[in-house]
Amino acid sequence: MALAHQSHTELNPIQISLLKLFNRPMSEQEAYNLKKYLADYYNKQLEEELSRVVNKKGYTQKDFDSMLLDD
Repeated sequence: MALAHQSHTELNPIQISLLKLFNRPMSEQEAYNLKKYLADYYNKQLEEELSRVVNKKGYTQKDFDSMLLDD
């Protein structure tokens, strides 16, 4: 999954659906749990994408160590 940042102002159908779904009173705990769930979901997506890139490029720990030391 490639991530792209595009500037736009219109809501997509999923966003509209989510707004309708959550258009109700919500406790702080419910809001926290929902935010955590979404953050965990996107974190998993990012980790999977990173794994695909690392495997495709054949990077090793030695490569990452070298990248950190290069300035």
